[in-house]
Amino acid sequence: MKWHEVKPEEVLESIHSSRENGLSEKDVQKRVRHHGFNELKEAEKPSAFLVFLEQFKDFMVLVLLAATLISGLLGEYIDAIAIIAIVLVNGILGFFQEQKAEKSLQALKEMSAPQVQALREGEWTRIQSKDLVPGDIVKFSSGDRIGADLRLLEAKSLEIEESALTGESLPVAKCTNALSDSHAGIGDLVNMAFMGTLVTRGNGVGVVVATGMNTAMGQIADLLQSAETLETPLQRRLEQLGKILIIVALALTCLVVAVGVIQGHALYDMFLAGVSLAVAAIPEGLPAIVTVALSLGVQRMIKQRSIVRKLPAVETLGCASVICSDKTGTMTQNKMTVTHIWSGGTTWKLSGTGYQPKGEFFINDQKVLVKDSRPLQQILTFGMLCNTAEITEKDDDYVLDGDPTEGAMAVAAMKAGLSRESLLNQFKLVEEFPFDSTRKMMSVIIEDKNGKRFAVTKGAPDILLKKLDFVLWGEKQHAVSSKYEAEIMGAIDSLASQALRTIAVAFKPVAVQNVYHQHEVERNLVFLGLQGMIDPPRPEVKQAVKECRQAGIKTVMITGDHANTARAIASQLDLLPPNGKVLDGAALSAMSDEELVAVVEDVYVFARVSPEHKLKIVKALQSRGHVVAMTGDGVNDAPAIKSADIGISMGITGTDVAKEASSLILVDDNFATIKLAIKEGRNIYENIRKFIRYLLASNVGEILVMLFAMLLALPLPLVPIQILWVNLVTDGLPAMALGLDQPEGDLMQRKPRHHKEGVFARGLGWKVISRGFLIGAVTLTAFMIVYYRDPENLIYAQTIAFATLVMAQLIHVFDCRSERSVFLRNPFENLYLVGAVISSVLLMLGVIYYAPMQPIFHTVPILARDWLLVLGLSAIPTFLLAGSLLTSKKRENML
Repeated sequence: MKWHEVKPEEVLESIHSSRENGLSEKDVQKRVRHHGFNELKEAEKPSAFLVFLEQFKDFMVLVLLAATLISGLLGEYIDAIAIIAIVLVNGILGFFQEQKAEKSLQALKEMSAPQVQALREGEWTRIQSKDLVPGDIVKFSSGDRIGADLRLLEAKSLEIEESALTGESLPVAKCTNALSDSHAGIGDLVNMAFMGTLVTRGNGVGVVVATGMNTAMGQIADLLQSAETLETPLQRRLEQLGKILIIVALALTCLVVAVGVIQGHALYDMFLAGVSLAVAAIPEGLPAIVTVALSLGVQRMIKQRSIVRKLPAVETLGCASVICSDKTGTMTQNKMTVTHIWSGGTTWKLSGTGYQPKGEFFINDQKVLVKDSRPLQQILTFGMLCNTAEITEKDDDYVLDGDPTEGAMAVAAMKAGLSRESLLNQFKLVEEFPFDSTRKMMSVIIEDKNGKRFAVTKGAPDILLKKLDFVLWGEKQHAVSSKYEAEIMGAIDSLASQALRTIAVAFKPVAVQNVYHQHEVERNLVFLGLQGMIDPPRPEVKQAVKECRQAGIKTVMITGDHANTARAIASQLDLLPPNGKVLDGAALSAMSDEELVAVVEDVYVFARVSPEHKLKIVKALQSRGHVVAMTGDGVNDAPAIKSADIGISMGITGTDVAKEASSLILVDDNFATIKLAIKEGRNIYENIRKFIRYLLASNVGEILVMLFAMLLALPLPLVPIQILWVNLVTDGLPAMALGLDQPEGDLMQRKPRHHKEGVFARGLGWKVISRGFLIGAVTLTAFMIVYYRDPENLIYAQTIAFATLVMAQLIHVFDCRSERSVFLRNPFENLYLVGAVISSVLLMLGVIYYAPMQPIFHTVPILARDWLLVLGLSAIPTFLLAGSLLTSKKRENML
């Protein structure tokens, strides 16, 4: 059916829906069964078998398999089979981890899926767009993405950008009238709204006429199929590191073979020794463990109420040096409450907070009745009529559907006994001009029972003052003069100094006519008064700002509010230092980019800022070398969010466009969640450094013990299967447990790391080499002591070396938890690590004492007295350097 040719009421009749009540749940279920979910078909995913094969394409694993194949060709069948078995187990673990990650990703998609407001059984309900069915009544406004194909029923100043379908970037003005052109293209269907398009202005209501693959978007769905796999900078650096290690391994292999042959050893034996060294040099488990650590970190962040949309954000969060945050709803509770009303020199105070319509009116602490003051009645009445917010009682609480500012004005009127229903019995709503961020005002045309019409306008006082001809003083109108302007400005400043946001209300009589033009309506107004409201700070934000400051992160407040209001709230949060500057939008607009860069370090509050200013602020901070996190929720915030190093959108109030541009979504719109996300981001990066330190130090130890043994013309202290067991099994569990480690106590007292910092920065390279050298030294020492004691029993000496290497690494893993010393952290803080170490010890004992495993791993039981040698030498690498570091730390504290 060509819905654009049919009148709205005929569309509703044809599709069996109701404008007043929408669909019933029974209708919805029936239509879901018939039409399916409102989803585009996804590209076919690879089979589980192909996903399993993907686990073996890593370059390190391929080199390892090649070495194994050569070992098999040389007759070392048991070693080759055992190595292949271990690689298979590692592949199976990777496969199940990837399957788990896929499920997590699907859950993540559902959490961040676009939502729409649909009319179900007479109530507006927020649902996921995939649950829409034909016949659903949907309402939307600026910033929303259309969830299905709609025939428009209402369109108020509505413009929709349809470039996803038409390629035309300019928004299209929409209407509700039926069209007569049966051959019109999509771009000409001005009474339709299509899935995937974006509302850029105004608001509207439509009925769903097509869903899923039946939509216009569905017809080109094949062109939209894309799968984007994000690789983080850290993963790229680690991949490069892996290739370097492989080159080192191959070079060492050639060196060892050459040295051995020169020393008179058989080429066959030296080649096996070279393979052993290659196995020792390659950290086979590193790529898998990095992926697991990032995945687990993202899951923890979801529990912290922040959704990571782009993996690089996890790393970048740890580098953040400035957070530019919205005030309203992020730093404050977003429950605006009118506390003061000013008109004609008189100020009334209102009691009560939140959206509960209970409160009283006072003048100088004396209770007054609203009916005794006509200006007060008028400002409350007009504040309710020039308003789209609805306050409803739900589960013993009052809930706002709409803008918080409008909600506060509606509640103030309700405290005076007024209701929208009763007022609409007295006044008819003729026309509405919705609020937008450019005009900073909203207007309506109303008609009373006598047929007289009035324009009512509310908006930012400084903007509205320019539109006035008269002022209502007491109950009389006076022409605007400098005297009255000064009185009004004084009232605005007085309210703002109390951290109150002020909204001005004005009106004027208008002639009865069919068409009203916005610019005509919003001028020559009569000033009625001001409503002062406060959105109290969230109680947890003050501490979060303090912790960010201690972490070397500057917090910048960005708000559209008056400068005095912003300054007062910033002071309450201890965000504004004594020398901190407050810069308003007018001054910002007058500045060149260079002038802003020169002062931006000293600015902590940007007030009266439009969304367009945010991009300028981001660029200025970045030019000073900052890594900037920028919050936003609107369509116009998207460029700034995208340009910021970390774009953060609001989960509750954020538009779909803002969410798509962001790399992080705050589920609860709370500033404190940003602080938690930064802490988690820092911890994820530090945990990755911990297990890189652990794995590479272990590998350096393995390389050195083999290399030195060969240079000293000793037998091999370890065989390849033992080294691979250590790398993949013994090391794997503790390394993964390090990825779950809790942050060090001073993590949020450290300065942000530089975004170009290498993996081996802050002494990590030295720690890897020094600990690796000691691990190799004590392992070789244990081997030589036992071998020289009984040269005929080589396998016993190799078992001692194997046990010493494993225990030295398992003790060293606790040292990796601290940047400074093993003594500075409680080992039982990370019970996962304790459990992993115990498991690794049990696995080692199984390899040594379980008879069926002994021929595979070339081990024999160790005597009890030799365990003292193993444990004593194993403790040296950790406690030798840890003790000296702790002593130097104490010496620093004494100075």
